[in-house]
Amino acid sequence: MSNQVEILLVEDNPSDLELAMHALQKYNLANNIEIKRDGAEALDFLFCQGRYSNRDIERGPKIVLLDLKLPKVDGLEVLKKIKAHAKTRNIPVVVMTSSNQERDIVESYELGVNSYIVKPVDFEQFADAVRNIGFYWLILNEPPY
Repeated sequence: MSNQVEILLVEDNPSDLELAMHALQKYNLANNIEIKRDGAEALDFLFCQGRYSNRDIERGPKIVLLDLKLPKVDGLEVLKKIKAHAKTRNIPVVVMTSSNQERDIVESYELGVNSYIVKPVDFEQFADAVRNIGFYWLILNEPPY
């Protein structure tokens, strides 16, 4: 399964995307990353719809790094659909967002998010957060499949 997507990174902000990719590359966690810039494209990818209809849903990502404030379909709706579907509900989802609003945090956990991280402004803190996420979810965590 060498071509299995390890990380689905759903981020529309070019600066945050660049920082995340830099951090993942810096810590050698960027092997098979799929980048989606809006919620609709992320859902199409995850559920093998539209231009991704030939993709095998069984070869889903090991982790989804999800921003909340996305165009077309917002991150909470993406999270809701991931956790509602039997084929995707066990994929760990980590919300990485600039929102520290209580309602976003509570709703994310009610919808089944595995972790909620407010993006640090400082690059080194952001890089450390991404490294820790990758290390835990890609290396230490034992998924049920």
